Amino acid sequence: MARIYDCSVDSELLTGMRLARAAIARGECVVLPTDTVYGIAVDAFNPDAVQRLLDAKGRTRTSPPPVLIPGVPTLDALAETVHPLVRELVDRFWPGALTIIMRAQPSLSWDLGETRGTVALRMPDNPLMLELLTEVGPLAVSSANRTGEPSATSAIEASEQLGDTVTVYLDGGDSPESRLASTIIDATGLRAGGGTITIVRQGAISREDIRSVVGDVLEDEG
Repeated sequence: MARIYDCSVDSELLTGMRLARAAIARGECVVLPTDTVYGIAVDAFNPDAVQRLLDAKGRTRTSPPPVLIPGVPTLDALAETVHPLVRELVDRFWPGALTIIMRAQPSLSWDLGETRGTVALRMPDNPLMLELLTEVGPLAVSSANRTGEPSATSAIEASEQLGDTVTVYLDGGDSPESRLASTIIDATGLRAGGGTITIVRQGAISREDIRSVVGDVLEDEG
């Protein structure tokens, strides 16, 4: 069984982060805390690694993982265009629990699954995760659980579900059971002269909070 490294202990934090960086470089899976639930992460630019993540969760290529990034400059590098309303949402909710689906740069050499030319991007509000993202680059990350099972709120829960499909587990403490996953919005409908934003999954950021930024551009429920 892969070892769990307690990130509240300095020596284990240093060792765990070093081994996590090495595992990601080899195309292997790591589990680590985010600002929502625990996530399973791989190098977003390594197609074999992305497939390992999908296999670990029991998902197919029709469920491509989101990509976590360290900041707005990476957003500009990965998205084909960034609409002004998306920038307003990012200014308000990043780092935080808002995932934004946009058109991906067509020149990107990656394979996240059947994305239809889109990418779901988020900057997490977690110092450990942001440090790792700054060091290794964008990570394809999904909740650290088998598909259909509850999201893991601890490294131990993640380990019980994912076992040796993961090389390194980083334990950043338990997430509150009430903590929600990120809200996912689809901004691919935005155009220079208007368009719409759709909520794909309701999560930690409420519909009302999003509407307070984008107004009537947000599609109504139902």
